[in-house]
Formats: sequence, structure tokens, C-alpha cells
Amino acid sequence: MIVAPKIRGFICTTAHPEGCAKHVAEQIAVVKSRGLIPNGPKKVLVIGSSTGYGLSSRIAAAFGAGASTMGVFFERAGEEDRTATAGWYNTAAFEKAAQAEGLYARSFNGDAFSDAVKAEVIEAIKADLGQVDCVIYSLASPRRTDPKTGEVYKSVLKPIGETYTNKNLNTTTGVVNEVSIEPAQGDDIPQTVAVMGGEDWEMWMDALQAANVLAPGVQTVSYSYIGPEVTWPIYKNGTIGKAKEDLERVQRALDAKLAPLNGKAWVSVNKALVTQASSAIPVVPLYISLLYKVMKAQGTHEDTIEQMDRLFRDRLYNGNPQPDEAGRIRVDDWEMEAGVQSLVGQRWTEVNTDNLSEYGDFAGYQASFLRLFGFGLEGVDYAADTNPVVAIPSLG
Repeated sequence: MIVAPKIRGFICTTAHPEGCAKHVAEQIAVVKSRGLIPNGPKKVLVIGSSTGYGLSSRIAAAFGAGASTMGVFFERAGEEDRTATAGWYNTAAFEKAAQAEGLYARSFNGDAFSDAVKAEVIEAIKADLGQVDCVIYSLASPRRTDPKTGEVYKSVLKPIGETYTNKNLNTTTGVVNEVSIEPAQGDDIPQTVAVMGGEDWEMWMDALQAANVLAPGVQTVSYSYIGPEVTWPIYKNGTIGKAKEDLERVQRALDAKLAPLNGKAWVSVNKALVTQASSAIPVVPLYISLLYKVMKAQGTHEDTIEQMDRLFRDRLYNGNPQPDEAGRIRVDDWEMEAGVQSLVGQRWTEVNTDNLSEYGDFAGYQASFLRLFGFGLEGVDYAADTNPVVAIPSLG
């Protein structure tokens, strides 16, 4: 079939197998160009490994440190008349590249929130790796089923206390308009914390530790975002911000639990980037468009792979994590640099539909979004027939 992008709101319902493979190959090339990561991890579990920061974490560990990796995700396989999800194609390409270099890679497709998947992964670690020395937690989901009670929690992206109104970018039309978001009501906050907070991260680490599959000195990382004040009502001070506060609570709890292993838990605050998750957050796409323009002009722009390579290479495994006052690792440091934020803030007040191309990088935003699904990559013949059915080697 000929595969073209079909965009519905902030989701692309198709993905291109060769394009996704090319995107993965480009990320691998970035890591390999920087050489081996000294003292890097050797046996890594990535929970949420098929797209975005999780995928880039797996690539950085495997191709930067030669690590054996396990990945957990929930993706859809392709059929004769329907493409797979991008995460499926990404994982297939990753595993094939890992195999070609003699690197162990095994993947698990299922509900990472469930006890059954946790048990399956633990048995595989025992059988294949013995123990893991790094656990990356990078799940992003709109809902979660509690494995103990069966209750289904649903997250919302809402401000707290009062309606929030600000500029917004329609990512389909390129129109800068205004959006008003009603505040959280009822149990919106605890529901969002249950989905996007730290409870499942802690459940994973408790299960791994109880099964004795965490190596001495193990490090575990979960990802967060803070951003500038203009996004705080919908992010840092909104429902999702409450979930991220819970993540930090769990980080402290895990530090205590991992102490007997000489282990360490981290929250890494990462840069604002176009991901499937960030595209859904009002206000954020306009901010990202302005940010890209400034950081690309300054030569400091990074995508997920540069961020994760820097996290592993310069913070987690070089003995100099540089935590902030709250104990978080900050690889959003170049984004939050005062000069960058001053210029982005100035442009925020002035930007409108007419001057968006001058002040922002909307074309770059759109290109980054399409690349997530394997579109717009050089060297891929998008007019050619392609087979949407692609196997992930370790899944058979």
C-alpha cells in the first residue's frame, strides 16, 4: 500500500515503516558519532520504550554503552490494509539494528500497568539477564487500570482553581488563536495523579526489587517537565503538575528503598519537544514553536536523542549528575537559560498568525510531528508501495 499521513487533531493515524526505520537509524547514528559512554549501563529495562524519550533512552543505552535492553510498550501491529503504530515500527527497526551489532534486545507488548506484564518481564530478566542495572520509566498514557482494584483512572489536562485563557497554536492550520480551559472538577486531580504520577513506577521498582533482579548500584529514572511560567497554569500548576509532584514523592521513597543496593532514583527534567504526548497539551505547541526558533538560531536545539545521550553521557554515568535544589537532574538547562527564556517570552507577547513564521518555527514543529510517524525523512520513497506488516523479531 501507499502510506500517507492522516492527521486527526494531534494524532497521526498512519505510520510509515521505512520512515520510522530511517528515524531510528538517524538516532542511532547520533549516538554512535559521539563514541562509547564510559562506565555506561550494561543491562537496561525501559518501560515505555517505543516512542519519544523512552525510545531514545533505549537507543542511547544500546548504541552508546553496548547495553542489553528490554523494552515494554503497548502498540498495534500492522495488517494488510492498515499500518501499525509508529512505536511498533520503531521497535522493529531498533531490534533489527541491535541484532546486526550483536546486542541483546527483547521487547514486551502489553499493558505495562498490569501485574501480568510485570511478572512476565521479571521472569525474562531472571532467565536472560539475571539482573538489570538501569530502569527507565517513560510511560505516557491517558488512562490506567489499577492492577489491584481494577478501577480505570483517566487523566485530564486542566488548570486548577480557575479558567485559564492564553494564546494557542492550531497545529493543523497554523492559526494563533486564544484558548480557554475550564478548571479541574470533582476527582480530576486524583485521577490524573493515579495515571501520570509515580504509583506505577514505584510498583515496578518494588516488584523488581522483591524478585532480586535489581543489580547493586542500580539507577532508575523517570521523566518530567517544568517549563516557563507561561505554561505553568496548564502544566506545572495544573493537574499534570500534581502528577509530577507525586513523581518526585516516589523518587524520594525509592531512594530510601534502593539504599541497601547502593542504588539511586532520579527525576530528570527534560526539554520541551514535539512528542505524541506534548502535542495534546494546549498552549505548549505555540511555546515549542517559538522555542525551536530561538534555540536553533543559537545552535543549542536538541531532539530526544541528543537529550537522552546527554543524560546518560554527562549526568547519570560520569559521576556528575548536577542535581538542582530539589534533587532533580536538569537536561532542560539550555531551554531554561535566561537569554533563551527572555527572547521567547518577548516573542510570546507579540506573536500572532501573521508573524508566526518570523517569530516561530512552525514548519519545524510540523516536520518534527510528522517525523514521529515516519514521514518527511530524506531518502524514503513515499510514493512507493510498502508492506505495512513488519515483524518485531523478539515478539515472533
